[in-house]
Amino acid sequence: MTVFHSAYKAKFLLSAILLLFCFECGSANNTHPAAANIPVSTFLSEKQFNDLFPMRDKFYTYSAFIKAINQLGHIRVKVTKRAVSVYQIIRTDKRTGKSAVVRQDEDWNEDWAKKKPDSSYTVDYGNFCSEKDLQTDKKELAAFFANIAHETRHGQNGKYDDGLMYIHESNTSLPYIADNDNYPPVAGKKYYGRGPLQLSYNGNYGYASDCIFGDKRILLNNPDLLETDPVAAFEAAIYFWMTPQTYKPSAHDVMIGKWQPKADDIAKNRKPGFGMTINIINGAIECGQGDSMFSMNDRIGFYQYFLKQLGASDPNCVCSCGSMAAYK
Repeated sequence: MTVFHSAYKAKFLLSAILLLFCFECGSANNTHPAAANIPVSTFLSEKQFNDLFPMRDKFYTYSAFIKAINQLGHIRVKVTKRAVSVYQIIRTDKRTGKSAVVRQDEDWNEDWAKKKPDSSYTVDYGNFCSEKDLQTDKKELAAFFANIAHETRHGQNGKYDDGLMYIHESNTSLPYIADNDNYPPVAGKKYYGRGPLQLSYNGNYGYASDCIFGDKRILLNNPDLLETDPVAAFEAAIYFWMTPQTYKPSAHDVMIGKWQPKADDIAKNRKPGFGMTINIINGAIECGQGDSMFSMNDRIGFYQYFLKQLGASDPNCVCSCGSMAAYK
């Protein structure tokens, strides 16, 4: 053991205190980045989850939600597009570092498809409600909860206690099948809305399956998995929340301030804020029709309720999509 002389010991302690003080000052002056990758489980307890969804179906549990976040959080996908609609998806498991091409469209290597520069983006599912500072993460979680609560609500208008009641949409007679070369429907299967964000159509089931499981066949062959496995159901909702669509940004990028409108968006009055998440999820039905649309206002009411319950705020919220043009 080393023994310090008292004078040297005092100087050592003073230096340590000054170093700590300088570090704290630097943090206060933003010379160090804000904390990120804060696990959702650290600011959302099981009791809070249960209190937010007191009328939920027993299918939806806190443990399933957190497991879905953790499992899908190990996955990163790089989506590259050639020409108008020729795709390649590379899926990486961050635990092993192994990457695999899970989708490469038939025309990928055609000369006509190579003529225009590729465009690509990467989705790291580990950033779900944990990419920014704590207040931003809570705001994003409130927005996610507001949309899943509205999509699965039943019967208690204005109380905001009725989210996560439906496992699938009430009308299961419609097959929700569309022509899709990459994600063709399986005979006898229906792709009606299932899970917290009511994933619909064979194309969406196949795309989600590629990203979540690395195999399109899992959900195309067994769409019922989203109403029998709660972890898979939450994973599908997180996938939809985090993944941009053809012309739409992801709801995640909107809520963390990463997405900014381009000239065409500005012309169509699309603005960053909660209202854009409604436009992404169900804009054709709920947006561009003024501020009296019930469904849109129900989502907004849920959002404001969850913000308060989570101890967050959004004072400059662009909550309405009533004057935004919907995506076609």
